[in-house]
Amino acid sequence: MMRHFFLLLSGRRGLRRWMETSSVSKKLTRRFIAGETLNEELAVCGRLKTQGIFSTLDHLGENVTSIEEAAASRDAYIVALDEIAKRALPSTVSVKLSQFGLNLSQAACFENVRQLAARAKAIGSRVEIDMESSAYTDATLEIASRVAAEYDCVRCVLQAYLHRTEADLDRLNELRIPVRLCKGAYDEATSVAFPGKRDVDRNYVALMKKLFDRGAYPAIATHDERIVREALKHAAERRIDAAKFEFQMLYGIRRDLQREIVAKGYRMRVYVPYGTAWYPYFMRRLAERPANALFLLRNLFH
Repeated sequence: MMRHFFLLLSGRRGLRRWMETSSVSKKLTRRFIAGETLNEELAVCGRLKTQGIFSTLDHLGENVTSIEEAAASRDAYIVALDEIAKRALPSTVSVKLSQFGLNLSQAACFENVRQLAARAKAIGSRVEIDMESSAYTDATLEIASRVAAEYDCVRCVLQAYLHRTEADLDRLNELRIPVRLCKGAYDEATSVAFPGKRDVDRNYVALMKKLFDRGAYPAIATHDERIVREALKHAAERRIDAAKFEFQMLYGIRRDLQREIVAKGYRMRVYVPYGTAWYPYFMRRLAERPANALFLLRNLFH
């Protein structure tokens, strides 16, 4: 119910206009968004480094409308990688392929990702390819696989709420392409995705264990404390070294659990978004987790 409510709100132009211009809303969204500029982003990543936390930079933006916009997105990420190298940050970059021109030209999108991967490889970083709605899954997997075959610095996201994900996970494991496993945050039909949280959680745990046992450097992306405990238990039972996998969480969410994971000697990477196109991302975060909405509402009265 809460999920569909916020997804509906995300399409309201009046609310969007207020959110994007109000000083009050910007103050609240800073909990989840580093800022609008790369320098603000890098400052956050620098602070995370002092806490023993890795980061991945997400320059917000989706569904560009021209090849030129896609190239500009690619160039912005290359600048980010240059700054990561200059500042010796333990950071990767996360990209959405619709921002790199997937809707316009799959060939152009591939080349943009390829150029980014080449730069990431040169500085010892990684490109994390985000997964968008299920309409993009096949094309995203194809491009990720092709780029990974040339540059071994690509990790691809898979979403546990999709019925197809087990087969996709098996394929990426066979190709030795690292996977970030998340639950999924897009509104999907029941023919495509599990509708209930219990089923999504059950599938997530099953896929997570398979990823631990057969995958290459898994990234366990969840804020669910029960699942984190299950991951730690499974890793201990299989005697998987802490350096062979990592946890990932979103900036501003479950910071207590992030610190706990680091204190126990495990790797923690935080997904840190920045840029002016933050509204769709922010609304999906509210739709994904009711606790985020409650946090926002509480702070409206402070």
